[in-house]
Amino acid sequence: MNTPSPRAGQFCRRTRRELLWQAGNGFASVALAGLLGSEFFAKQTVAADGETPFKNPLAPKEPNFKAKAKSVIFLFMYGGPSQVDTFDYKPKLYELDGKVIPVKTFGRGGHRSEGRVVGPQWKFKQYGQCGKWVSDLFPNLATCVDDIAFIHSMTADSPIHGSAMLQMNSGRIISGHPCLGSWVNYGLGSVNQDLPGFVVMLDKKGGPISGAKNWSSGYMPATYQGTVLRPTGVPILDLKVPDGISDSEQRLMLDQLKAFNEEHRATRESNSDLTARIASYELAYKMQQHAPEAVDISKEPSHIRELYGLDNERTADFGGKCLLARRLVERGVRFIQLYSGGAHNDDNWDAHTDMKRNHEFHAGNTDKPITGLLKDLKQRGLLDDTLIVWGGEFGRQPTAEYKEGTGRDHNAYGFTMWMAGGGIKGGVSVGQTDELGSSAIEDKFHVKNLHSTILRQLGLDQNRLSYFYNGLDQKLVGVEGADPMTKIMT
Repeated sequence: MNTPSPRAGQFCRRTRRELLWQAGNGFASVALAGLLGSEFFAKQTVAADGETPFKNPLAPKEPNFKAKAKSVIFLFMYGGPSQVDTFDYKPKLYELDGKVIPVKTFGRGGHRSEGRVVGPQWKFKQYGQCGKWVSDLFPNLATCVDDIAFIHSMTADSPIHGSAMLQMNSGRIISGHPCLGSWVNYGLGSVNQDLPGFVVMLDKKGGPISGAKNWSSGYMPATYQGTVLRPTGVPILDLKVPDGISDSEQRLMLDQLKAFNEEHRATRESNSDLTARIASYELAYKMQQHAPEAVDISKEPSHIRELYGLDNERTADFGGKCLLARRLVERGVRFIQLYSGGAHNDDNWDAHTDMKRNHEFHAGNTDKPITGLLKDLKQRGLLDDTLIVWGGEFGRQPTAEYKEGTGRDHNAYGFTMWMAGGGIKGGVSVGQTDELGSSAIEDKFHVKNLHSTILRQLGLDQNRLSYFYNGLDQKLVGVEGADPMTKIMT
């Protein structure tokens, strides 16, 4: 009895949808070859040496239309900052402080129909020509409100950290899907072939829940996954050349390894993982020379270091990340994500018991660095084509979670995020929550609308950008698509 070939086994394991798709493509290819002529068709698909030419998956690509932004810096406030204590001014909460009222909430504590109101722990003032109300938590950022668009009606599908973070990063509440930075580099490629196109910088107290799933490339090649970069010390772990190996010896080894991989790949119809591996080896080699220079902020002048708060122990850590983000933008890195908030509740914005202590700590660590980033980008002419995004995985409720204390539970029904630069209108506020800040009631925007806006500002059609997997043209915004938030776009 004949033993079936591995390819036959692979074919039998396909879904019916994939079978029809592959078969349909096969028939179309036969027809196309007949129409164009086999000789012409072969020239388009086979290189001169008879092998399929290698294509770098991170090579720059043309956008769908003219882009307003070239890069994205996502300032992720892990844990869920409170909208009613920061940027969503709700004066009625002050007079209701301590009173038990009927209000529907859904958070870690489940569904509730009433709760004890916790009044805002800080005062609000109006700033800028736009007259935006900002709490005393952000006195520095308040000076930049005329450059910022505030979105007060964000919604998400989950009030639980793990799934909510996955959705904010990948569009889905379950793992296994490419993250926003992966989609951006898949759609546009990388401007700088010597540095990663998608960089992640974590809080010094640890990464967020679910870890690397939040910067994974999912079912895309590993080339598109985020690279964790450290602002101090060795920038990228395991990148240093081993002792005793010269650059020429390493280059010879990589060239030989590439030749073996190419020979292996040429005998197979398609192997995206191997293609990604070849590209990753080359990128790693280039990063050995260029990454140390990119993260070296020691040569930055004293007034710039002061602008980011590097002269203060309280703000130095996040300030270093913000300054490094600016340097990476200058060097063509497409997508940079900075995390404020570590692995444990006490180390992030997740204020379940003491709102004042928690938010004063984290806002105090980030207020000046973020302001410095906005002002530095603006004075260098980089804010025009750098899109800044600020927010967490959700917001917080106007009521207390426990019988005592000022903590708030999670709230995915209505929360605040803001964007600046990269073709975003400044000095505007869109959307609205109810008088308690409990849920969005006007211009409700979902996480998919946020992702659509980011892709559109980068020149990508969010409803056309797709990757075929598991029998479907997968999209960041879902197969049903989503509209961008045009009210904040220039």
